[in-house]
Amino acid sequence: MRLSKLYMPTLREDPQDAEIVSHKFLLRGGFIRKSASGIYTYLTLGYRVVRKIENIVREEMDRCGSQEILMSAIQPREIWEDSGRWEKYGPEMFKLKDRHDRDFCLGPTAEEYFTTLIKDEVNSYKDLPLNLYQIQTKYRDEKRPRFGINRAREFSMKDAYTFDEDLEGLEKSYMNMYRAYEKVFDRLSLNYKIVEGDNGAMGGSGSHEFIALAESGEGVIVFSENGKYGATDEKAPVEYKAPQKEDKKELEKVYTPNCSSIDDVSKFLNIEKGRCAKAVDLMIEDKPYIVLIPGDRQLNLIKLVSILKVAEHKVRMMNDKEILNIGSCPGFTGPIELKEDVKVLVDASLKDIDNLVIGSNEENYHYINANYGRDFNGEVAGDLLLVEQGDLIPGTCDEYKFARGIEVGNIFQLGTKYSKSLNATYLDRNGKAQYFYMGSYGIGITRTVAAIVEQNYDENGIIWPVATAPYECIVTVINPNNEEQKELGEKIYKSLQEKGIEVLIDDRDLRAGVKFKDRDLIGIPVRITVGKKASDDVVEYSLRKEMKNSEISSQSAIESAIKEVYDGRL
Repeated sequence: MRLSKLYMPTLREDPQDAEIVSHKFLLRGGFIRKSASGIYTYLTLGYRVVRKIENIVREEMDRCGSQEILMSAIQPREIWEDSGRWEKYGPEMFKLKDRHDRDFCLGPTAEEYFTTLIKDEVNSYKDLPLNLYQIQTKYRDEKRPRFGINRAREFSMKDAYTFDEDLEGLEKSYMNMYRAYEKVFDRLSLNYKIVEGDNGAMGGSGSHEFIALAESGEGVIVFSENGKYGATDEKAPVEYKAPQKEDKKELEKVYTPNCSSIDDVSKFLNIEKGRCAKAVDLMIEDKPYIVLIPGDRQLNLIKLVSILKVAEHKVRMMNDKEILNIGSCPGFTGPIELKEDVKVLVDASLKDIDNLVIGSNEENYHYINANYGRDFNGEVAGDLLLVEQGDLIPGTCDEYKFARGIEVGNIFQLGTKYSKSLNATYLDRNGKAQYFYMGSYGIGITRTVAAIVEQNYDENGIIWPVATAPYECIVTVINPNNEEQKELGEKIYKSLQEKGIEVLIDDRDLRAGVKFKDRDLIGIPVRITVGKKASDDVVEYSLRKEMKNSEISSQSAIESAIKEVYDGRL
């Protein structure tokens, strides 16, 4: 491709709304353009990268026995009603009506669609196991789209679904896809970790997330130094280190003026925060809940909704009026003498902490020396805490290591969650109807574009790995008006094309500095520069990742480029 003909509208300055590196360089390099909040157009270079990623994903999906299909992005309400997710999925679902007033959605995911398809088509155990996938546009009405294509409202995703006879079959399919995902992300040259994840709105049992490490990532993961354990911060178990045991004392109500926070009451009473019970006032599915956790920790909302089996969007903080309505006072909520309809949940660690400080539900007063089971009660809900620096991995003496990253893939063991709700069955060897055991497997294609950039850049622009670069080599002709330079550039360009190399030639009549800046910005891996020594058949050869030039013959440059590209294609 000739740069003089390529649609590549580069920008000289950083866009004001670009918050992270990938957003900045993809806009500046002419890879993408913003159409609306969270909605992007992929221009020539950007779409070539997307296609490279899609092709790698396709190759590995096909290799592991998955079969590609393509379903509609528009899904009918009925199948989501059957699974119970039409309302539960929440406001992220784009909903619409047709001219006949029938309800549809723009698919945010496709469990219901695939299950309904198989339900009507696969009837016998002889047709199992079955593994299907598609690469399709998905839609989620993100509340705060940000970071460019990293968190968008419209995005490309590979989603696959497996159907098996039983749990043993599901586990085999799951590990087959697990290994296929490793191959995909290895070929994409990503630095990633595989961690245990929360199933969230997907439902089902076990899951893993594939996290591309990046400081700009919104997700936090924790892991052991030896690499044997990893989880998202939302999933990681916490073994809380409780304050020292004490002899139980008599419950006492004390005056705590203007102490409406844990910090305030801890300082005023000179009691460590870990011996203060923090009350989190919540409305969950429009019902009042008080959740008690140690005062020096944060509530893990994902653990809470997982235990209660409710949708995250059905949980919100109480307002002051609602706190008063349950018989309490803002900033002084506690578990004693609340109205009967208030549900009290207690983090498991609190039942073993002696002489707690708790709110009294009266302004400017707290109880001290409160003990679970004697002075107050509530449902012990297990581990409700968010993991923090210094926490130990359960069963070890090792602290969790922390990192930030971008979730580029996830896999879920759905079990019979969707087959039961949608009544999807097959006939087993005895002619008896059984529910399918299902797995769900996603890769964010367009998000992976951003993740690759977040790991491969310098101050001048992107440094694409060969496997995902929009073009593999760029030939820069310094002065296209010079016949010797022009002829040698054309010779190299055509020779590389004949060898199957995806090559650009910069034949534009522009200053060399402009060409070099564009070349660095768009990040083509292999660079050949044809300049003043063209008459001697000498060119400059360099790699974008090294930025070291060497003067060699044109034939040596061609051979070096071919080897670098072939080695990098994997």
